[in-house]
Amino acid sequence: MRTVLMVAEKPSLAQSIAKILSKGNCSSRKGLNGACSVHDYTGSFQGQTVRFKMTSVCGHVMSLDFIGGGCDYVVLWLDCDKEGENICFEVLDAIQPVMNKGSGREQTVYRAKFSSITDTDIWNAMNCLGEPNQNEALSVEARQELDLRIGCAFTRFQTKYFQGKYGNLDSSLISFGPCQTPTLGFCVERHDKIQSFKPETYWVLQAKVFKGKDSPLTLDWNRVRVFDREVGQMFVNLAKTSREAQVVSVSKKEKVKQRPQALNTVEMLRVASSALGMGPQHAMQIAERLYTQGYISYPRTETTHYPENFDLKGALKQQANSPIWAEEVKALLSTGLNRPRKGNDAGDHPPITPMRAASEGELGSDGWRLYEYITRHFIATVSQDCKYLQTTIDFKIGTEAFSCSGKTLISPAFTTVMPWQGIPLEEAMPTCERGDIFTVDEIKVVEKQTSPPDYLTEAELITLMEKHGIGTDASIPVHINNICQRNYVTVENGRKLKPTNLGIVLVHGYYKTDAELVLPTIRSAVEKQLNLIALGRANYQQVLQHTLDIFKRKFHYFVDSITSMDELMEVSFSPIAATGKPLSRCGKCHRFMKYIQAKPSRLHCSHCDETYSLPQNGAIKLYKELRCPLDDFELVLWTSGARGKSYPLCPYCFSNPPFRDMKKGMGCNECTHPSCQHSLNSFGIGQCVECDSGVLVLDPTSGPKWRMACNKCNVVVHFFEHAHKVQVSQESCYACDASLVEVDFNKTRTPLPAGETQHTGCVFCDPVFQDLVELKHATMRHARGGGARRGGRGRGRGRRANPKKPKDKMAALAAYFV
Repeated sequence: MRTVLMVAEKPSLAQSIAKILSKGNCSSRKGLNGACSVHDYTGSFQGQTVRFKMTSVCGHVMSLDFIGGGCDYVVLWLDCDKEGENICFEVLDAIQPVMNKGSGREQTVYRAKFSSITDTDIWNAMNCLGEPNQNEALSVEARQELDLRIGCAFTRFQTKYFQGKYGNLDSSLISFGPCQTPTLGFCVERHDKIQSFKPETYWVLQAKVFKGKDSPLTLDWNRVRVFDREVGQMFVNLAKTSREAQVVSVSKKEKVKQRPQALNTVEMLRVASSALGMGPQHAMQIAERLYTQGYISYPRTETTHYPENFDLKGALKQQANSPIWAEEVKALLSTGLNRPRKGNDAGDHPPITPMRAASEGELGSDGWRLYEYITRHFIATVSQDCKYLQTTIDFKIGTEAFSCSGKTLISPAFTTVMPWQGIPLEEAMPTCERGDIFTVDEIKVVEKQTSPPDYLTEAELITLMEKHGIGTDASIPVHINNICQRNYVTVENGRKLKPTNLGIVLVHGYYKTDAELVLPTIRSAVEKQLNLIALGRANYQQVLQHTLDIFKRKFHYFVDSITSMDELMEVSFSPIAATGKPLSRCGKCHRFMKYIQAKPSRLHCSHCDETYSLPQNGAIKLYKELRCPLDDFELVLWTSGARGKSYPLCPYCFSNPPFRDMKKGMGCNECTHPSCQHSLNSFGIGQCVECDSGVLVLDPTSGPKWRMACNKCNVVVHFFEHAHKVQVSQESCYACDASLVEVDFNKTRTPLPAGETQHTGCVFCDPVFQDLVELKHATMRHARGGGARRGGRGRGRGRRANPKKPKDKMAALAAYFV
C-alpha cells in the first residue's frame, strides 16, 4: 500500500484537517521531535487505497518522522499565502531526498488550497489539488534575504557605533529595517508637524435664531471663517442691521450610508486598534488562533470582494441561533441577502468571514471581541444600506448667509448590527418653508485658533503603510510592534504613537545622511519588484542582486557620513563616560567602573575606556566586594527579584570566557574554575530535576530563605528556611552522586531530633531533608543575557563530573510542585 504524507503549517491544523478527511477515524501519536503529532488513517487517493500520514512543521524548522520507509506522495497543506508557498519548498527540500522513487512522469507533489477549516473547504481542497507556486516562494525568499542582509549590516554598524559612545540610549538594539525604518519615519514626520505648528487666530460669526416657542437654532456661517478681526467685525455689523432671519430655501434629500465592503486584514487591524484597543500584533495573533480553531476564514487577505461561488447564505445560517444578532440574521435569511458591494479582488483569499457560531465563553475576552466585530461586519456586508433624510435650511441675516442641517433616520438597515456606524440622534429640525421669518436671538464674532494635528494612531499608520506599499498584510503588525519594542515610539492613550527621543534622532539622522533610507519610495519600488517575481515577470536573481547593489552603496555612504547623525546624537544623549553610577572596581586599573542601567545595562571603565556586558532584565549590585581570582575584577550580583534567581558574575569573564567549555554570558554559577570559591565547583549540588543540561546551584545570598537554582532553566528549589548557615560539602551522596549539604539550623526552629542544630545530608535522598524542600519556577521577566546554554553537567570536579539524576526524579520535590 502506498503512503501519502500530508504536511500542515501548525500541529492544531494538522489535527483538524486529518479529523475532517478521515471522518474522525484516524489514530494519533507524537512525532520524533515531541512537538508535532502524526495522524494515520487509510483512504482513497488518485483512485487507489493508500495510507495517509498527516503531520506539521514547527515554524520553519522541520523534523522528519518517516526516515525509514519514506512516502510515495506529498500533499502540502501550508497556509495559502506567499509565505506558505515558501515553506512548501522548505518542506520539499527536507523530504524529497527520502521519498520513494516513482515513475518519471507521475506527479508526486501536490498543493492544497483552502481558506477555512470547514468540512466543505477542506474536502474541496482535497478534490482540487494543484502544485506549489515556485515564483511566489522565490519572492518571499528574496524579501527575506534582502531584509536580513540590509537590516543586519545597518543594525550591527549603528548599534556598535552609538552604544560604544552614549550611555543613555535606553535601547539594547539600534536597529534598521527596510520596512521598519519608513514605518518609524511616518510617526516622526507627524511629530515634526506638531512641533513646527504655529497656531493661527481666526474669527467666525455665530448666530442663534428662534421661531415662536421652538428651541433656538445655532446657524453655520456660509463664509466659514476669516483671518482678520476687523473684517469679521465688519460682517457682524452688516448682519446686525437686521433682527430677522429670513428662510431663503428648504431642501430635503434622501441619502444613503453604504454598508461596508467585505473585510480584509488591513481593515481588521485598523478597527482592532481604533475601536477595540488591540495592538496590530496582538490582534493578528488572536485572528490566527480563531482561524486555526475553525471560527473564521484565513485572516491574511488583501481581498475585499467575495467570489461569485462563495456560500454567503451558508456562512450567515451559522449565526442564526446567536442570542445577540439572531433577529437580524433571520430577517435577512427570510427577505434575502443583499449582494456585498464590489471590492478589490487581489487573487489571494476570500474576505475574512465567520465560519461557525461561537460564544464568549469559548473564545475568551479578546478572542470574543475580535470575533464579534468580524461577525457583525460580515452580517453588515449582506444587509441593506442605511437610509436617512437630510434637511438643510438656508437663512439670510442682513447681507450674510447662514444655514443649518439635520438628519432623520429612515431605515437603519446594516447599522442595527454595527450601531457605532448609525446616524446620531439629532434635535428635530423646525417645520418651515421659504419666506418664513425667524427672530435673531444672538449674533457675534468668536475668536478661535487653528490646532495642530495629533500624533499618528496605529490605525492611521496602518493606512499609510498600505498606501505606500510598506510591508504586507502579514508583516505590517510586525513592523509596528518592532518600533514599539525597540523604544522608538511609545503607545499613548487612544493608541497614539509618540516617537521617543531616540526614534526622532534616528529618523532626523537618516534624513540628514540619506533620506531614501527613511522615505517609503525605495521600499515601495522594491515591493513592486518582489510582486513581479511572484507573478513570474521578473528574475529572482536579478532583482536580488540589483537591490543589494543599491543598498551596498547606500551602506558605504552611510558609514562614511555617520558623523552627520552623530552630531544629532551628541545633542540628545550623554557620553558613556558621563553616564551611570560607580559600582565595582575594574581589575585592570582598580578604579571604579560605572553601572549604566539604561538598556542594554553594562559596566564602563572610563579610565580604560572599556565596556563590559551584563545579564539583562534584572537588578545588579555589588557582591560583597569579592574579587575574581582570574582577573581581579570585583564581582557583581544579578537578581531577578525575591521570587526569582540570583547569581554572582565577573564582568570580565562574562564577556571573555576563561575556559574552553564556557561561552559568553555565563556567570559564576556556570564557571568551571576548579578551585574558585564562587564557581560551580564550590556551589553546585546536583543535576536539575527538569532540564537535562542544568545543575542546581546553591544561592549563597538567599539566606535566611535559602534556595538553590538551576543554572540553565528557571527551576528554583527552596529549602531550610531560617537556617543560620547552608554550605556545600566536599562529600558526595553514595546513592545519587550529588553533593551533600551542611546545614546549621536555628535552634528554636530546628527540625532535627533532640534539639540538634547541625546535619549533613543529600537534599535528594536524606529523609530528614526531603520534607524541607519545595520546587518552584522562578519569576523571570525574560531569559537572562546569553540565554540557556549547553554546559557540562555536575560541578566540574574531576572525580564527579557527571552526577546522576536521582532515580525517583526527586519525588519529594514533585509532591510540593507549584
